[in-house]
Amino acid sequence: MHMRPCPSLYQLKPKFQNTLRPLVNYLAGKGITANWITVSAFILSLLAGLLIYFFAGRNVLIYLILPVFLFIRMALNAIDGMLAREHNQQTRLGAILNEAGDILSDLVLYIPFLYVRAVDFWPVLLFSVLVIFTETAGIMGVQIKASRRYDGPMGKSDRAFWLGFLALLSAFNLPNVNILNAAVIIISILMALTVFNRLKNALKETI
Repeated sequence: MHMRPCPSLYQLKPKFQNTLRPLVNYLAGKGITANWITVSAFILSLLAGLLIYFFAGRNVLIYLILPVFLFIRMALNAIDGMLAREHNQQTRLGAILNEAGDILSDLVLYIPFLYVRAVDFWPVLLFSVLVIFTETAGIMGVQIKASRRYDGPMGKSDRAFWLGFLALLSAFNLPNVNILNAAVIIISILMALTVFNRLKNALKETI
């Protein structure tokens, strides 16, 4: 049964992939593997998170690292998937690295940003837990013989957009902490809705 996905930036992915395809073909020709790209994306995410953690408190312009790197990471995520699918590099190890890498990369990027911006403990904890649950809910579809679910409204690409936007504002000392806390809570509520949508639609696929 075909399910209409909840609107998400993920639906723009095919156009983005078409733009990257010449680069992907070049990398494949040079022997670069999907797993190499996946691991590199996590290492770069960790480095970006550490830069924000150690230096953003001294210079708010460091927050600009987050939106810039999130765009780079989005490209790397698309590239590793295309290398795997279009150049016969799909492996079980690659599937594990891809899913685990996405979750870990989100955590090492966003938690330092939210911590340095003095977001309260409970909103950060709620956000972090729901990052894990949202992606796990997508994977659960495969476990019940449905598709890997990417339903919105707050999937990986959507999180990247909104956290990148908040980091961009933070580079100009905006918004204040109360508004930022409220924004993180709203994003978390939307992630909870995403978990529900992914599980619901995965179950409907199997009927």
